[in-house]
Amino acid sequence: MKLTITPKQEKFINSDADEVLFGGAAGGGKSYGQIADAFIYALKYSGSKQLILRRTFPELERSLILTSLAIYPKEVGKYNSTAKKWSFKNGSIIEFGYCDGEKDVYNYQGAEYDTVRFDELTHFTLSQYMYLISRVRGVNNFPKQVKSTANPGGVGHSWVKNRFIDVAEPNQKYSDEYGRTRIFIPSRVEDNSFLMNSDPSYIQRLKQLPEKERKALLYGEWDIFEGQVFSEWRNNRSGYITRRNTHVIKPFEIPKDWRRFRAFDFGYAKPFAVSWFAVDHDGRAYNYRELYGCTGTPDVGVKLTAQEIALRIRKIEDKEEKGNKICGIADPAIWNSTGSSEGSIAEMMERCGVFFSKGNNERLAGKMQVHYRLAFDAEGLPMIYFFENCRNIIRTLPMLVYDSMSPEDVDTRQEDHLYDALKYFLMSSPITPRGNEMKASYNPFAEFDKGCDELCNRFIIS
Repeated sequence: MKLTITPKQEKFINSDADEVLFGGAAGGGKSYGQIADAFIYALKYSGSKQLILRRTFPELERSLILTSLAIYPKEVGKYNSTAKKWSFKNGSIIEFGYCDGEKDVYNYQGAEYDTVRFDELTHFTLSQYMYLISRVRGVNNFPKQVKSTANPGGVGHSWVKNRFIDVAEPNQKYSDEYGRTRIFIPSRVEDNSFLMNSDPSYIQRLKQLPEKERKALLYGEWDIFEGQVFSEWRNNRSGYITRRNTHVIKPFEIPKDWRRFRAFDFGYAKPFAVSWFAVDHDGRAYNYRELYGCTGTPDVGVKLTAQEIALRIRKIEDKEEKGNKICGIADPAIWNSTGSSEGSIAEMMERCGVFFSKGNNERLAGKMQVHYRLAFDAEGLPMIYFFENCRNIIRTLPMLVYDSMSPEDVDTRQEDHLYDALKYFLMSSPITPRGNEMKASYNPFAEFDKGCDELCNRFIIS
């Protein structure tokens, strides 16, 4: 038997990273690559055991199982539809499974696999993923890997993007603090010559999708996805050259005569958020610094007391903000009684020399202010920028999705703490409604000729 694969599928199959993500767009040959890779591994390592997962069994049955039945030769293995697994003559096993609910992961408690494979990883939650990769273990010397495929979007979009897309350039390995490696191998429909030859009109059907689905499925864009609240968000390299059509810019020294603000959202088990903003003479805002109380695991707080947070704020401002007047704005909830003799959170922080005024916490009005600020005018300029050192607001703001029970509001079960701090600041100086005038098809690099790029790079980037 001869398996015919694309160059991108071959790269996925040959990757030796501990965790591999393949795909990013529709039609790139993800599922076929996964099934082919599992088959090659099973034949190469006699007695190996693999698990292939989808979120639900119907998804599993109509895609991966059918593909395996179509390409695996019956001479080397047998499929058991009851047990949902392939058994090969050399003793290797490929098992199919699913995890519809959070607790379904415990169906695999005590199990051991040489390789665990997730198809459509963005359909899984981070907790499901972390539990299931703990099942990758064994006393043999077979490669131990987690190999996944995915498109942008879905319940797991944010954590998958954070774990694979944001940490390194495509096709480049990232090594975490434990020495484990990850890699993202992108593949688009154009990379799948078999599909392009057999169904050349498929790419035209993708182009007819609504903007968000089209950008996710055709181009594999991870910054725009279905359900995204702030679809105005743009973070592109042209922002390092000019400030057009981007929200993320390189830091610069804030002029002394600009107004400065500090916004605060308290958290203990969840992260606390402190953001510093400056406003220029045109009313344009700049988020130039952040202090985020997160452990490094998304949405897990460092459990600092109000006094400890205040002392950290004081240390930063005593060093960085000498002579600057800063207006503090915070969630009104910090003035509520804590039941402690120390008083409210606000009172505890005041005794440490950090003062706030009560912010306006109207959720929908605050959300609309974020929309108005992010919107681009006809010249490609928004009313708020974020310095690139404010990494956590850059990470979390574009990942926020709508609440299914309150479709006009942001889902509060997400990592929304810096977003809340942003709202308190914006509601202190609300602006009038602004529509987003940037065209969806805008190419941020088109307006720069090479000579301009080189000149600007020489004086600004380097």
